[in-house]
Order: sequence, then structure tokens, then C-alpha cells
Amino acid sequence: MKIEEVHEKADLVLSEVGKVIVGKENVLKMILATILADGHVLIEDLPGLAKTLMAKSFAGALGLDFKRVQFTPDLLPSDIIGVSVFNQKTLEFEFRKGPVFTNILLADEVNRSPPKTQSALLEAMQERQVTVEGKTYPLPRPFVVIATQNPIEQEGTYPLPEAQLDRFLVRLHVGYPTKEEELEILRRRIGRKSDEVSVSPVVTAEEVLEMQRAVEDVYVSDPVLEYIVDIVEATRRDKKDVEVGASPRGSLALLKLARAYAAIEGRDYVIPDDVKAVAIPALSHRLILKRELWYTKVSQEKVMAKILERVPVPKFD
Repeated sequence: MKIEEVHEKADLVLSEVGKVIVGKENVLKMILATILADGHVLIEDLPGLAKTLMAKSFAGALGLDFKRVQFTPDLLPSDIIGVSVFNQKTLEFEFRKGPVFTNILLADEVNRSPPKTQSALLEAMQERQVTVEGKTYPLPRPFVVIATQNPIEQEGTYPLPEAQLDRFLVRLHVGYPTKEEELEILRRRIGRKSDEVSVSPVVTAEEVLEMQRAVEDVYVSDPVLEYIVDIVEATRRDKKDVEVGASPRGSLALLKLARAYAAIEGRDYVIPDDVKAVAIPALSHRLILKRELWYTKVSQEKVMAKILERVPVPKFD
């Protein structure tokens, strides 16, 4: 598939999802870029901001299988990956697949469950497979986890450990709609005469895989590669605000996302603006801030924005 086709199909997907989600164009584009980069999305925000609806809408527009798991304190790992059941007819154990065997898995309120259950997703997210009783089962492709979590200040939450946060290609914040957008939400609800919304598939699962493969052919010049590394190194050198900077996985995340973002924009090469556009959602959650900042309003996103301002952008003739 050529980049022009990726651009056209991406526009179709974003347009179809936009029939359901009012505004939030940047968030929607970043979710699509993450899917095309074969990554996973973490959406952190308050309840009621259409996080679940976004995940379901993308699955519908992309023609992908979709399953949702509501994370609760009593959820077990087997509730996600599946369990072996003894068949009395064959006198053998049979593996019954859990909801993780899908294309898009919505892990709703993932930080409501304890770490043992959260970690059940680690192998699936990294290796695209699950292992039960020594036997490995591959997951369908594409496979994307879209996880939502409530802000950690809310009661009854278990903060995701750094090792698991690092598995998410991006962390996004949706935010409240503007007054005009909220009015449009109400008008659309009146017009539908129902709480249900419908999204039509505009591409197929095979086309999504072709789009992912096309992203791998997007060209990245040496100056842009150096710019990516300079940004990541700057997070490690920031001794004022940052305790631990981004790892090489952060550099790879920037590379993959910038290529996908360029493809969505219709370019077969990456420019520094692509890197800047994805840097904050790709790297913020990988920073561990100084302890004295934990109780202030200085967020990882604000620190990352300051770092971006300090890193010189490469110039091209």
C-alpha cells in the first residue's frame, strides 16, 4: 500500500469516528497513529469523557473485533487471558480463550485492579501472545490494547508500575469539551433519539495490517534521527525536575509514532514537526519526576514541554 492510500484511508477512519466523537481531533489522530505504529494506548482522565466510546468507535471504523474488560479489584488474570477447563467427554483439559483474544481490547479503568491482574496484560502487549500452563497461544493481528485509567488521586486505584506504563506507546488526556462542542453533543443526541451510536467500517482488518506495513517504509533522515535521540537524552540530563529519564524504548516510541503521524499526514518522510507533535504523549509517562514535585501541579507533560523547548530543531536547506 502506498502512503497516499494510507492518508486517504486514515482520513476516512477519522471522519467516521468524528461522526460520533465531537472535537478532540488531536486525540483521535494520536490514537490512530498509535494503532498504525502497532502500539498500545493509555487514556488517563476523569469518567464520562468518551474514553470507552473512542475505543469502540475506532474498532468499528477499522472493521476490527472488539472486546471490553471492566477492571475491578476482584478481577483475576484468568478472566482476561482465559482458563483451562476439564472436558469430561474427552478426559482432557481444553483452553477456553479469554477476551484478550481480539483485535482491540478495551481495558477499562485498568488501575482499579491490583498489580497481579494488571501484569496479565504484559506478555500480550509485548509479545502478542499468551502462555497458559506452558503452552503459547498467538493473538489475532492487529492487536491493540486501549486502556483507560482514572487519575491516581482518586480512591481505590492501584498506580500502574513503570514497567507496565512503558509498554504503552502513548498516554493521552482527553479533557472536557468546549461549550460549543458540548452543545453539539446534546444536539446529536436529540437527533439520534437514542443513546446508541453506530459506526460503519470504512477499512478492513487486512487493510489495517497493510497500513501498518506501509508505515515501516516511511523515510527518516539522519538529522531527524539525531533530533529524536537528542530529545530522549535531554530527559536524562534534566537533573532539576527528572529523577529517571526515558529509556531507549522511548526513542523507539518516538520513531514509530513520528512515522505513523507522517503517513497520516500523507508524507513518506518524517519532518521535525512530526516528532514534536508526538513527543509529549510518547515520552511524558516514561519520566519519573523528582520527589519534591509529586505534591505540586507540575505534571510530566509540563516538564516534557519545557524539555522540548530547549532541544534545538534541525534545520534543512
